[in-house]
Amino acid sequence: MNYVGTVYRPPSEARSLIVQVTIGCSYNRCRFCTMYKDKNFEIRSMDDIRRDFYEARERYGNLIEKVFLADGDALVLPADKLKELLALIKDLFPGVRSVTAYGSPKNILRKSPDDLIALGKEGLSMVYLGAESGDDQVLRDIEKGVTGDEIIRAGQKLKASGIRSSITLISGLGGKERLEEHALASADLISRIKPEYVAFLTLLADLGASISQDIREGKLTLLEPEDVVTEMELFLKHVDSDGTVFRANHASNYLMLKGTLNRDIPALLKQTEASKKDKAFRHEYWRRL
Repeated sequence: MNYVGTVYRPPSEARSLIVQVTIGCSYNRCRFCTMYKDKNFEIRSMDDIRRDFYEARERYGNLIEKVFLADGDALVLPADKLKELLALIKDLFPGVRSVTAYGSPKNILRKSPDDLIALGKEGLSMVYLGAESGDDQVLRDIEKGVTGDEIIRAGQKLKASGIRSSITLISGLGGKERLEEHALASADLISRIKPEYVAFLTLLADLGASISQDIREGKLTLLEPEDVVTEMELFLKHVDSDGTVFRANHASNYLMLKGTLNRDIPALLKQTEASKKDKAFRHEYWRRL
């Protein structure tokens, strides 16, 4: 197996076979992100990708049940190439039950509805979509390259195709300046997409990210733990996405929350209220592990 640079994957893909179909991220300009900065973007040749899959077959055989297509945005590949890879995976690993990938809103929108339906039928079971925020001003500030409406349309397009989605949002990304706007617009985004999964991270002041310059210059004020919880309460009070699995239990989060929308919202709000009352927040040191 050949890997170039640091390889990232969602926490839920810990036991997956990871094969790079691209090197790096096709966009790689988000100002909060430090991933993939050690490599230049390229799409790997189909021969190299096939070679990795055949090697994995020789090494692991029928042990492979999950496959994650790395790096930052495998959906940049043309639909016919993706269908070819999905067919290969199905042939080599007949017991595979999940094939997933990161997907940017732009590259999802570039796929036709028929292409996405075909990819789903060939075995693409879920796409991890980094929305980060539903607020257009926040999206402009982080140079996400898309609007909230484009993210919503991408999520709805996946939903209509039968491909599940796991959407990531980032607490604190609007700072104290846009706490309310970020929370409410993010709640609206999830309500309009109704994804199968939604996960929250919390912004870290990573010195390697260009957003740190805004923090140093006072343009973006980092949230205190109490503020992050207040922002989460706003989100939970306004989101309407019945059946969506909700997770805010990443290492970066000050408060570990998990449940299912909308059923568990009252219990989640009780947790946030108790956390603020007792000032029970994850220690800053542990957020960076």
